[in-house]
Amino acid sequence: MPVARPETSDARVIAHVDMDCFYVQVEQRKQPELRGLPTAVVQYNEWQGGGLIAVSYEARRCGVKRSMRGEEAKAACPDIQLVQVPVARGKADLNTYRTAGSEVVSILAQSGKCERASIDEVYLDLTDAAESMLADAPPESLESIDEEALKSHILGINREDGDDFKESVRDWICRKDADRRDKLLGCGIIIVAELRKQVLKETEFSCSAGVAHNKMLAKLASGMNKPAQQTVVPYAAVQELLTSLPIKKMKQLGGKLGTSLQTDLGIVTVGDLLQFSETKLQEHYGINTGTWLWNIARGISGEEVQGRLLPKSHGSGKTFPGPRALRSLSNVQHWLNQLSEELYERLSSDLEQNKRIASTLTLHATAFRSKDSDSHKKFPSKSCPLRYGVTKVQEDAFNLFQAALREYMGPFGTKPQGNKKETWRITGLSVSASKIVDIPSGTSSIMRYFQSQSTIPSCSTSGCLQEHVAVTPSASESCSEQKSAETEAAMPPDKDMSITDTSPDLDNSYGNMDMVPEKFTCQDVSCQSNEATEFPTQSGSNKGTQTKTSGQKIKEKSRGMHSVVDIFKNYSAAPRSKQETQEDSTVSLTSNRGSLSSSTSHSSEMNKEVGDRRETEWGYKVGEIDQSVFDELPYEIQREFRSFLRPNKRPNAGKSKGDGSASSGIAHYFPPLKR
Repeated sequence: MPVARPETSDARVIAHVDMDCFYVQVEQRKQPELRGLPTAVVQYNEWQGGGLIAVSYEARRCGVKRSMRGEEAKAACPDIQLVQVPVARGKADLNTYRTAGSEVVSILAQSGKCERASIDEVYLDLTDAAESMLADAPPESLESIDEEALKSHILGINREDGDDFKESVRDWICRKDADRRDKLLGCGIIIVAELRKQVLKETEFSCSAGVAHNKMLAKLASGMNKPAQQTVVPYAAVQELLTSLPIKKMKQLGGKLGTSLQTDLGIVTVGDLLQFSETKLQEHYGINTGTWLWNIARGISGEEVQGRLLPKSHGSGKTFPGPRALRSLSNVQHWLNQLSEELYERLSSDLEQNKRIASTLTLHATAFRSKDSDSHKKFPSKSCPLRYGVTKVQEDAFNLFQAALREYMGPFGTKPQGNKKETWRITGLSVSASKIVDIPSGTSSIMRYFQSQSTIPSCSTSGCLQEHVAVTPSASESCSEQKSAETEAAMPPDKDMSITDTSPDLDNSYGNMDMVPEKFTCQDVSCQSNEATEFPTQSGSNKGTQTKTSGQKIKEKSRGMHSVVDIFKNYSAAPRSKQETQEDSTVSLTSNRGSLSSSTSHSSEMNKEVGDRRETEWGYKVGEIDQSVFDELPYEIQREFRSFLRPNKRPNAGKSKGDGSASSGIAHYFPPLKR
């Protein structure tokens, strides 16, 4: 079935803003004496002067490239200034650059829909702003246009020899006979120029930009004239741009697909794609990819700017090239702990500042096996639900690595065979958190329902922390681990919650349970709750009667309880009558065989009746309880629940002094609750 062709969106105004050599600019802002000098930011590793991760344009003019080491860069440019990247946990710390990038985003986001693509690049949808400008103050009516806008590079402008560059730009922007698409682009030129000036003024960072009708063209244009310039792609100049553009320069064509286009179809430039029909491309690469290739060859892209100011994932990684490759599980675990600590620091910051949580933890690694014909095999990536808490992230990351290593090496590859040592080497590690979403409003930690007060007053976000991080516990995790203060986030303001009281001892056992609704009633546990809570009974002569207990009485009775089982015992049927208690005593104390037989028979009937009542009283059946539920609880709580639901018989519970044939009454399994 053919894929629907995306709309061309010719009338949209999209900008791609790219910071100029951003890491260097951040360091130059900290050290102003470096401005104008050839500068490079290098890794902390001092081998051969460290690897270059950012190079200023002054140094690039001297032949310095990012692929060089520090010593090589000095040989090419003796005056180059090498600044070491900040270091934390034995690796580069990019938080300074992330924070600086956020400064830029906060400025750009004021003019339209903004999508932060990375630390130093942003997409803007300026269509609404351009249409407003076109309606209120069209470019042809402006008495003057800012110099920064007049320095724009507009593709497709026909200039005669001797024409003034700025005047040519002014004439194009102010054309009265231009179609609506070009008029909107003219407004976009003025808006983007003003934004770039504002960024420079407020942050001291220069940036370049591309302005076009879609994200793909704007991205291509932003890198054409750097630094501190902007390039515009009118609709009429699209083919001029793409005809000579190398296929590998196009986004998503730098890898295997681009190589396949070159080797299989002989395509060198994007313009070469025009000679192939959409059907032909679909035959080679499938319907979706074939249609996409046909569209991009014509400058068509339906991808919209996403309104996202925050990153959609967090990650922390490190490479271990050459002799520094990791060779043992202990070394891998050490570095995974460091990476996980950094990752969790960012997750905690995101939770505190933006009220967002991530749900998936992923491990990536690169590796090789020496003296192995299958050494090219890719080290598999592994994912699992993300649990909040730095030790949990570290534990899960290492478990994921071990699972991936077993798959990579084979069933017995991770163990030495005789005198043969392990042959794997790890050359890169990274951990990432993804599927980040906002915390739903009206949610709170389940711990709020196991506290010693009936209500919690409303408070401001900055002044009141609550433990409402949603986590998915893994099978290897015990809920007995105490909650960490790192997982506490601000409590939503002006939210009143009704709290059911229990012992504070439970607070340490359930700090990381899943979130539950703010408004919690007994309906959540298959019963109804109003001003008075009613619990129907179904046993003996009391069948059909109800016990009414006010919320205040429940609170008073539950105060001082020592076990979560006690909470459920509070919700039992009507209290056992004196007659029932006496009957149970008769079972355990009588020495008369006839009387014992009669009591045993009555006790058996009562056991069955009470057992049936226990299975239906709270809306569950003992036999249908998922075993994994118990596995998630602390051992002590597991033991109490199991003894409560399936009590073990006492060795001598049902025996009288003279006879061992009698069975125990139900009273021996459920001792009276100590108030």
